[in-house]
Amino acid sequence: MKVVAEPLNVKIDLAWLLMIAEQKTPGDPQVTDWGALVAAVSRHEAEIFGIPVYDDPHSRAASLLQLLLHVPALERSNAMFASAVAYAYLVASGLKVVTSPEQVRELAQLVKNGDATVHDIAAELRQWSL
Repeated sequence: MKVVAEPLNVKIDLAWLLMIAEQKTPGDPQVTDWGALVAAVSRHEAEIFGIPVYDDPHSRAASLLQLLLHVPALERSNAMFASAVAYAYLVASGLKVVTSPEQVRELAQLVKNGDATVHDIAAELRQWSL
C-alpha cells in the first residue's frame, strides 16, 4: 500500500520573501516596493468567510507568482524572484518539483503577458510537481 502525504499548508511572511530574494536573485537587489511584498503575503493568506481563496499549494504559489510579476517589488530580477518564490513555496509545501529553465521562462512570459489567470498558472505549476 502506497501512502501519499498531503501537501502542507505553509504560511509565508515578509521575512521568508526577503530570504528568497537574498538567496535566489543575483546581487541581492534592493526592495523598491515593500507594498508588493506585503500584498503577496496578504493575497496568499486570503480568505472569504473563513474559506481560503487559494485552497492548495499550486494555487497559492500561482497567486504569489502572478502578483510579484505584475507588481514588481525589487529594483531588478523580478521575474526570477517571482519564479523562485513559487518554486520555493511548492517545495516548502512538501511537493517534489521538477522543472527546467525553459519551463520557468515560458511560465514567466505567460504570466507577464497578462493572459493567464491564477487557475491557468496553477495548472502549469502542477506540471512541475511529481
